Amino acid sequence: MPIYEYVCNSCGEEFEQLVFSSDKVIKCRKCGSTDTVKKMSMFAMKSGSSFRGTGKKASGSCAGCTSTNCSSCGG
Repeated sequence: MPIYEYVCNSCGEEFEQLVFSSDKVIKCRKCGSTDTVKKMSMFAMKSGSSFRGTGKKASGSCAGCTSTNCSSCGG
């Protein structure tokens, strides 16, 4: 059950919706309009100190930390 990003053409509201079926009519949470469109989303995953799919590097002091508790490295 994927979560998709939508934008309402009536009021401009951007929101996320958990979709159980591809033919479900999506209503805007703000105005109730069914004039919504699915936004194009980019997939990205973090691996080490870089984000795959975005080309961005992780920032902050925890980029190279192997600890599972970020308070140990001050991040």
